[in-house]
Amino acid sequence: QVRLVESGGGSVQPGGSLRLSCAASGFTFSTYAMSWYRQAPGKERELVAGITAAGGTTDYVDSMKGRFTISRDNAKNTVYLQMNSLKPEDTAVYYCRVQTVVRAYWGQGTQVTVSS
Repeated sequence: QVRLVESGGGSVQPGGSLRLSCAASGFTFSTYAMSWYRQAPGKERELVAGITAAGGTTDYVDSMKGRFTISRDNAKNTVYLQMNSLKPEDTAVYYCRVQTVVRAYWGQGTQVTVSS
């Protein structure tokens, strides 16, 4: 079955960096676009970034442009989110997502906390 497992979250100071990973299994990873979402306490889950199946096209929410970079390694069935210049408002649980023909699948999430 489809499985998405995020890792790489943690606590960092403002201005710091983290690299999140999402290991995928149970589907043909290289044929699906992938995306990262996040959910802050008391807020709706929101899109962060997306990447096409071959990795040739990426897209970001405006507030993340220039600070976050999404990438993928189809040989490792893994999608990444490099986050730089982190701000306290980036504190959230970060999820990866895949939309298959049948339905959307989510990972369990990884907590990112940005605080001094």
